[in-house]
Amino acid sequence: MSKNNLVVDRAAHAYTMSRVFDAPRELVWKVCTDPELVPKWWGPRYLTIVVDKMDLKVGGVWRYIQKDAEGNEYAFNGVYKEVVPPERLTYTFEFEPMAGHISTETITFEELPDGKTKITSRTTFNTLEDLEGMLQSGMEGGAVETWDRLEELLAVVRMER
Repeated sequence: MSKNNLVVDRAAHAYTMSRVFDAPRELVWKVCTDPELVPKWWGPRYLTIVVDKMDLKVGGVWRYIQKDAEGNEYAFNGVYKEVVPPERLTYTFEFEPMAGHISTETITFEELPDGKTKITSRTTFNTLEDLEGMLQSGMEGGAVETWDRLEELLAVVRMER
């Protein structure tokens, strides 16, 4: 499997990750925006994900809850700022235990030849400290695992079609 390409831009308080998936753009969009499919790939394998809210429209809110084996819960939320199927999705991102540290993520879905799709995700932070905190949190490993899971699910969904 390919791995994510992470580029950090400290001057812009941002990082960008990209990865090519072996699936057509419309399918990648569907798997990334379907509240029934998101729990099958979003986050680390050892956590259970519940989509509490997912109102996929400009101004709509989303909220995901991660649960560990001991029953601890960790919630994330945001507001959709741009929804352009199947090309682009922009939303805010907040880890509820660290309320107030809100980033903005823009994901583009680029159609490539041979039925492949390149996802590019750019996350921008309000401060350099917030960017550094996210980088130090282990987010890169979590992002690689998340996109590995997305790749696996896309292969299964493609076979079912």
